[in-house]
Amino acid sequence: MTLNLNGLDRRRFLRGTGVALALPLLESVAMAGPRASEPPQDPKRLACFYFPDGVPMPLVEDPAYKDWSWFPHGTGDDFKFTKALSPLEPLRDEISVLSGFSHPKSRSVHGHSNADQFLTAADTGSNGPYENSISLDQIYAEHIGNQTRYSSLVMSTDGGTGTPRGTHTLSFNRNGRAIPAENRPKRIFDMLFVKSDEDATRRLAISQSALDDLLADARSLRKTLSSNDQSSLDEYLDSVREAEIKVEKAKHWLKTPLPTVNADHLNLNLTPDEPRQYLQTMFEMIFLAFKTDSTRVATYQIGRENGVGISDHLARAVGFSLAHQLSHETKNPGGWKNFAIYCQFLNEEFGRFVAKLKATDEPAGRGSMLDNTLLLFGSASSAFHLSRNYPLILAGGKNMGFKHGKYLNNAGSNPQGGAWNGGREPWQQEISHEDRPLSNLFVTMLQQLDVPAESFADSDGKVTELI
Repeated sequence: MTLNLNGLDRRRFLRGTGVALALPLLESVAMAGPRASEPPQDPKRLACFYFPDGVPMPLVEDPAYKDWSWFPHGTGDDFKFTKALSPLEPLRDEISVLSGFSHPKSRSVHGHSNADQFLTAADTGSNGPYENSISLDQIYAEHIGNQTRYSSLVMSTDGGTGTPRGTHTLSFNRNGRAIPAENRPKRIFDMLFVKSDEDATRRLAISQSALDDLLADARSLRKTLSSNDQSSLDEYLDSVREAEIKVEKAKHWLKTPLPTVNADHLNLNLTPDEPRQYLQTMFEMIFLAFKTDSTRVATYQIGRENGVGISDHLARAVGFSLAHQLSHETKNPGGWKNFAIYCQFLNEEFGRFVAKLKATDEPAGRGSMLDNTLLLFGSASSAFHLSRNYPLILAGGKNMGFKHGKYLNNAGSNPQGGAWNGGREPWQQEISHEDRPLSNLFVTMLQQLDVPAESFADSDGKVTELI
């Protein structure tokens, strides 16, 4: 049967297929059909970005404080960007800068171990057995992921999962297991937009058959195992079930045409050795995935903590050898400035991405892509790897009720949280303010994304100042 897209209402088409499939966001579909007079619904999207090693935070009496401190000067809507955040000045009304947030369970943890819990708020700690929990992005992916070809897009500069307390990914599943991140632009592009081979149906059938056999054998084996071995087997079977879900979902999407995009402007073989172009291409992958409604959830870990991995090369974009080293040279002449110049580069590329979303209209006509996309950009350490007062930027989401153009300053007049104290390590210094749980922001974000979440981890409220 031949379908006339011009005569289809998008929501009727979705129900009529019998499965939860979403059409690409085509204006001809969104605006056509007998119900075209109803207000069209644009998708709500979420993307989270992480950079490691904290930010420049010279003390107030330091001459570098005025120009090179990461946090703005002032508060509320009366604030001034420093040079570190100056690339975001044209987007002032689209973003909110946040200070004085952190995860309570991680405040005593060394900053080199913090990326693991940035989106989970789990007590990943420095001692004892490693445990994690589901990340913010995956909660939203569970809520919305059945409406797109891919539940989420997980990316990092270093790729894979990394190690416990040294993760290469921001995303963790319901059981707290790391979801591998992709770091090769060509692999990401091919997954999103290059047609699968004609043998895909047969391979999916084989995969389903193999999974069925495996689960049957496992149920039989489980009866003969000790309780500890049963626990290990159950953890393994959780992975099998996740694969089974992916296979089943792939069946539904197999005959749905992949979207077509213009890739003439992309060099898909870039590596972090060409850092600025590489970062721009990774951001472009997220833009194209959102633009084609291939997914509505994305994470990108820009760098790994502790200067381990290829992401440390990103500092070459602004003339320095290693990114992590800059955070340790702040007592040298020009040290704060050098570190801030690198952060300025990251802010510039994030700002470029925000601006592109703002400049792109939604097919349904209700504002820009930025108005329907919520962006969290930040780190889980601040001054010299202090696990407090996370540097955070929230952008977009105006159609979800977010109000921007402010510096939500919970850290007060001294965001450093106190002067250096007798040579003690920064994570041991006394703090002059009490951070708010970052999970409060996560609850606020989820609720505005239409997820019925009353709490997240150790949250004790919402951040109502943003909505």
